[in-house]
Amino acid sequence: MRKTIFIIAALVFGGLMLGALDSIHPFGEPGNVPMDEYFLHHALEDRSSENVVTSIVFDYRGFDTIGEAAVLFTAVCSVLALFREGAKK
Repeated sequence: MRKTIFIIAALVFGGLMLGALDSIHPFGEPGNVPMDEYFLHHALEDRSSENVVTSIVFDYRGFDTIGEAAVLFTAVCSVLALFREGAKK
C-alpha cells in the first residue's frame, strides 16, 4: 500500500514538474517581467546608483541583505566558539 501511494505521489510530482517546464523562458532570453524594466529604468534616479545589481541588493532588498549578513555572522561566531582552544586543559 505504501509503495503504491509513493508511486502515485511521485507520478503526480513529476507531472507537475514537467508542466512547470512549459512556463520557463529559454535560457539567455529575458522574460517579460514588469519589475525588471522598472529596476533597469529607475535604478539611477531612485537610488543614485549606476550599477543596477548594487541598487537592488543594497537598496531595494536592504533588509533581506542585513538578515543574511546577520545569519552569516552568527554562523561564523558559532564555528569559532566551537573550535577555539579552551583556557583550561
